[in-house]
Amino acid sequence: MNDSPRLEARYPVIAALSPAAHARLAASARWMDVPAGAVLFDERQACEGFPFVIEGSVRVVKCAPNGRELPLYRVSAGETCIISSSCLLGHEDYNARGVAETPTRLMLLPKPVFDELLADPAFRHFVFHLFAERIADLMQLIEEVAFHRLDQRLAALLLGKGRTLHVTHQHLADELGSVREIVSRLLKGFAAQGLVRLAREQIEVLDPARLRQLAAGEERGGPTPPAV
Repeated sequence: MNDSPRLEARYPVIAALSPAAHARLAASARWMDVPAGAVLFDERQACEGFPFVIEGSVRVVKCAPNGRELPLYRVSAGETCIISSSCLLGHEDYNARGVAETPTRLMLLPKPVFDELLADPAFRHFVFHLFAERIADLMQLIEEVAFHRLDQRLAALLLGKGRTLHVTHQHLADELGSVREIVSRLLKGFAAQGLVRLAREQIEVLDPARLRQLAAGEERGGPTPPAV
């Protein structure tokens, strides 16, 4: 199966490479199909290469010793993984975990070829431009975790998923880097205030206006730890 056209459609920088760099990439590309739930990389593992996601999505998380996870970001088709980039550029092992959220098709560019292609201006600009974008996303995450209460973050998360959410409390907890018991307690508080209606693996948003106020810190949704 020739995925080169899809690769270039997802990552236009490929077509902008010099002929020599383009040929080098094509000759060394390692294509992979991974099922949902597969761990693509983990903490303290060596980084083998630079991933290009063609189809699917990869969830990158930071894991605590007690098993809790803090979601850092997702890598969808056409995007890049800042953890992989930093490990390759700094010659360090991974310091986070990447898990395929869905069946995922990707191309892995081996580390030696990644190092070679950094000499190509188009590829170098691509890597550092997306690196900067991901750093900005992570800074926003740090701000949310450090300065926003969990009820604010939960309200914002509910608003971003439509009027009716088919989701478990555990999934929401994973999204927020919290635990199910705390999220369930907050949701019950939201329901008692008439903000949402709860059912099995379903949450219906009843009062989006007040949820927006809560997300903005203008209304309290009940007692909650400040950030976790």
